[in-house]
Amino acid sequence: MLDSYRRVLAHPGALAFSSAALVARLPISMVGLGIVLLVEQRTGSYGLAGTVSAVFVLAEAAFAVMHGRLVDSHGQSKVLPIAISIFGAGLALMMLAVERDWPRALTYVFAAVAGAALPQVGASVRTRWSHLLDDTGQKQTAFALEAVLDEVVFVVGPVLVTLLATSWHPVAGLSAALLSGLVGTFAFAAQRRTEPPAGRTQQTGARAPMPWRLVLPLALVCLTLGALFGAAEVTTVAFAEEAGRRWVAGWLLAAWSFGSLVAGLVTGAIAWRSGPEVRLRWGSAAMALAMAPLMFIESVPLMAVVLLVGGLAIAPTMIGAMTMVEQGVPSTRLTEGMAILHTGIVAGVAPGASVAGFVVDHSGASAAYSVALAGGLLGALLAQTARTGSSRPASLRA
Repeated sequence: MLDSYRRVLAHPGALAFSSAALVARLPISMVGLGIVLLVEQRTGSYGLAGTVSAVFVLAEAAFAVMHGRLVDSHGQSKVLPIAISIFGAGLALMMLAVERDWPRALTYVFAAVAGAALPQVGASVRTRWSHLLDDTGQKQTAFALEAVLDEVVFVVGPVLVTLLATSWHPVAGLSAALLSGLVGTFAFAAQRRTEPPAGRTQQTGARAPMPWRLVLPLALVCLTLGALFGAAEVTTVAFAEEAGRRWVAGWLLAAWSFGSLVAGLVTGAIAWRSGPEVRLRWGSAAMALAMAPLMFIESVPLMAVVLLVGGLAIAPTMIGAMTMVEQGVPSTRLTEGMAILHTGIVAGVAPGASVAGFVVDHSGASAAYSVALAGGLLGALLAQTARTGSSRPASLRA
């Protein structure tokens, strides 16, 4: 099974840029949870913690497409270092505002700056793979590899940020996220040999059209699944605290991601006969069903097992969506297209986390898992509308 991955990583520069992107993506899984842990620790309110985290991810969502366009137009090596530097400054000031009890408005402003500047490394590394590889099967394997590495991020990140925040200092986890983002992004951007050429505007002034009939339904699916992710993350932290074992929250979320990691490895090694849209539909339905039993579980070990099994649906679903975009979006707008899907995910995380935090404060963790279930069910329904780009009419391209 590992031969498929070995072949794509054997391409010159592939292992180096993929490894750097792995480190650069750690903040994705650490900052939201780190904000919840820091703010709740200092204020005692999950509702407020979820709101500050929501401001961060909403700002990220609002600027993700712009990041994608800038990277496509000017190149990864020019855009990413500037973005990660602004992100680092914003996050550092947000931590200082919480610790020094500055006016709450400043906490929100700095969280927004950090979120708005967070670079789209996940979309950039997938665009780099698409540029490097010609074979469709190898592209599928490379996207599966990145989905697996995404799950490595979500296995390592929550555990790391939780351990640092609960056993050392509330700001330690976010500080580690800041450092990994800076080091990884600068290392990734420095690798110019494998960087895709900047897809600058053609001489006629016209940009390649975006296939919105393909991209918009996928973005809506990602929006609802993002709500599932955000609600499940905040609720799992509350579940662990209600069980008197707050430190175990990161391990529970890691179990969820580990299930996705295993499924991603298998997905990349299989030569699929069905198209990516089929995996998207079945995977989103499975993600929704996996949320149903969580509200009835009281045992921490049982919760870990159920989350582990539920995580098996995540990577195949996300790989299917990204593959559909890679196949249907013009190469000069590919980073932007993938950023739109990422925007959908993070835009869903914000309301999911906020609503779940509200329900936790008023009704407890078990009831709050219903928010994740609702997001998953809506995503499964919307996934039925997603189609490949082969039949999209020109009138819906702009």
